[in-house]
Amino acid sequence: MGTGERNQEAHVPEGTTGATNRAAAAADTAATAPRTPAPATAPAPRTLAESLRARPDESLAALLRARPDLLSPVPGDLTQLATRAGTRASVVRALERLDTFALQTAQVLAVAPDPAPYEAVRALLAGDDGDLQVERALPGALAALREQALVWGGDDRLRLVRTARELLAPSPTHPSPTGLGPTVAEATSGMSPGRVQEILQAAGLPATHDPVSAVAALTSLFTDRARMAELLDSAPSDALTVLDRLVWGPPYGEVSADPPPPVRWLRDHGLLLPASARTLVLPREVALHLRAGRAHRTTEPTAPAVAPLREYRPQVVDAAAAGQAFTALTTVEDLLAEWNEGGPAVLRAGGLSVRDLKRTATALDLSEPVTAFWLELAYAAGLLASDGEADERYAPTPEYDDWLDLPPAERWARLAVAWLAATRTAGLVGEQDTKGRTLAALGPDLDRSPAPEVRHRVLALLTTLPEATSPEPGSLLARLRWEHPARSGPDDLRSRLAQWTLSEAELLGVTGRGALTTHGRVLLTGAAGAAEREALGGLAAQALAPHLPEPVDHVLLQADLTAVAPGPLRRPLAAMLGVLADIESKGGATVYRFTAGSVRRALDAGRTASDLQAFLTEHSRTPVPQPLSYLIDDVARRHGHLRVGAASAYVRCDDEAMLGEIMADKRSQPLRLRRLAPTVLATTAEPGALLDGLRSMGYAPAAESAEGDVLITRADSRRTPRRSAPVPVPDGPPHPDETLLDAAVRAIRAGDTAATVVRKDQPESARTDGALPRTSSAETLATVQAAAMTGSAVWIGYVNAEGAASQRVIAPVRVEGGFVTAYDHTADEVRTYPLHRITGVSELADDPTP
Repeated sequence: MGTGERNQEAHVPEGTTGATNRAAAAADTAATAPRTPAPATAPAPRTLAESLRARPDESLAALLRARPDLLSPVPGDLTQLATRAGTRASVVRALERLDTFALQTAQVLAVAPDPAPYEAVRALLAGDDGDLQVERALPGALAALREQALVWGGDDRLRLVRTARELLAPSPTHPSPTGLGPTVAEATSGMSPGRVQEILQAAGLPATHDPVSAVAALTSLFTDRARMAELLDSAPSDALTVLDRLVWGPPYGEVSADPPPPVRWLRDHGLLLPASARTLVLPREVALHLRAGRAHRTTEPTAPAVAPLREYRPQVVDAAAAGQAFTALTTVEDLLAEWNEGGPAVLRAGGLSVRDLKRTATALDLSEPVTAFWLELAYAAGLLASDGEADERYAPTPEYDDWLDLPPAERWARLAVAWLAATRTAGLVGEQDTKGRTLAALGPDLDRSPAPEVRHRVLALLTTLPEATSPEPGSLLARLRWEHPARSGPDDLRSRLAQWTLSEAELLGVTGRGALTTHGRVLLTGAAGAAEREALGGLAAQALAPHLPEPVDHVLLQADLTAVAPGPLRRPLAAMLGVLADIESKGGATVYRFTAGSVRRALDAGRTASDLQAFLTEHSRTPVPQPLSYLIDDVARRHGHLRVGAASAYVRCDDEAMLGEIMADKRSQPLRLRRLAPTVLATTAEPGALLDGLRSMGYAPAAESAEGDVLITRADSRRTPRRSAPVPVPDGPPHPDETLLDAAVRAIRAGDTAATVVRKDQPESARTDGALPRTSSAETLATVQAAAMTGSAVWIGYVNAEGAASQRVIAPVRVEGGFVTAYDHTADEVRTYPLHRITGVSELADDPTP
């Protein structure tokens, strides 16, 4: 069963599916249930539900696509859809998705008369002088608001949904973004009739017989540009200064009991009206006159362009990004190799401690913020997790070993795909949450739902620039703020996410020198599903592979006990060289240094001196230097001369003088050695501690088993149980696919048909009361049988096994054995219903009207 069917059934009860051919039944009954009403001759809608009812199916699907929260669950009919679209939570989400100009248009509708004609909205946005860009953009903004069911009605009667008006309209506790105050009628609603007449007289208007006509006369004065200009010409200059301070908002000002003359003159002439005992407000009509008719100080009808910063050759960008991509792979490998034997402990509250983050950053020679990014990326890609033990620690996952076996380009693609979809936000590490607690790397509070959408949008904006061109960061942030102004809160999380995206994309090699790469563009060319992301990752890997350096199988040995790797080494060579030598520096070429300790480490891993000499001879393009050969032979000669076992621990050696030398050395005192025999020393220390102590004294002891054999020590790889990568936290309901949208629209249409269908002997007032039909069992059976014989549709009430009641329009096909098989217009398929669950049946009118 598909997602659309599950959602549909969650709201629409159903019987059992029959075996009658669905297509044939649909053809026989097509005339009884028109899918989409024709809007050409439809009267003007009186409600949002009627406006939705007049929409074609494509428009309803667009609404549900733009506002997926309306689908949880699928509404039973268009009245339910309209009600849900007007709830506060849903309207707030819809407003957050609007761009700046669409939001400004909604704000204008909130301060315009209700309903407002198109010309009134245009005048408030363009002002008295007009604005060609506004006039060109306004139809598109209104279309966007209509599509999201925030505005309905024709151009002569534009209506903002009531909840949106309440959210955007100005009030003393919630100022409007326009900075406008209440209208004259709203501001004078509690004023005494005598005071209103005094204002009329001061303004030079004739007295009226009632407050309503007085307010109308005052409003007419304030909206008349010529008369208002004359009134303001007579105002004291200080009074105009007061108006200038209030004109763009906030429109409220506090006054004393004895206001200064300029304020008194404005109050007496109604240009400032009392909002409370100590507060005056600038009426909306006065402010609009002073603003030359504009509702906003700055109207932004067009999106700001992303400005180019610098242009490069595409080859330069791809090469720079490929180098950074390879660095990203080696960094992740080094990080997880550092934690290969078990990483730091998990904090009780989750996450990595500040001390462990600093220690890891020092080991990787990176800053702490960059280290946090690589940790979060490895975690998001499923390469790193906690082991879940009682003493919980971080460790690589088994997926890390699978990842290591992939070609470099595919390993990079897996990291890039995980980064794009992750809601984990490494940039927050080190900041404090609302309770004052520090946010830890790998902690539980780093998910930010908008992160994937912001990353995709930032990279998509880079595609609008010429190829291999880096953006000017300020212009890019301005564009993002224009696209979603309602989501730009006090901390402006989206702008910070955008800045982090630019830096993280550069670290990961999605961009090179700030410009989007060829393989980066490939990542953005498809849908957002998991399978699509996987496929795009494969294509991006193919685009990146030619630019990555080829692994080499040799090094250059030098006389100063170093080896230079002229490029990335093949994995077996890199693994062995990492045991035999220590990495001294990285860059275009990696420098390894051989020391007595590193050679002993290789010997401890089971290699012999001849093995090491042969390995170096095979993989060096230069002869093995004599100092390196001497170093290997010298360490091998001394290696294993001392043997350490468990007594708790003991040391045995055939050379009695060497044991005497150890006992006489003051550095051995912490080991508390005692002589059991001429060739044996014993201690209460653990064998590992004894080995470390003797090595710190310059000896090369070897561990041995209870049988006296030398123990070969290799680093134990610690792995977590198999774990899936963390699931991104969605930003609201998931976006529906086309199958779900089609099923939902059919269900809503059919449910609306059942709810609004005209039945015989039904009064007009009872069409949409929601009451189920009630008929006797005999009448129900007779009516259904007659409908099956004539091929007509009937309206039924049905109660399913869970007790959920619904109304349906069905076209019966067969009635037998206590069941009716019919084509159900509500479910748009053939189903079988038990007759005893049908509460009643009613014939449809010959000429139904929706």
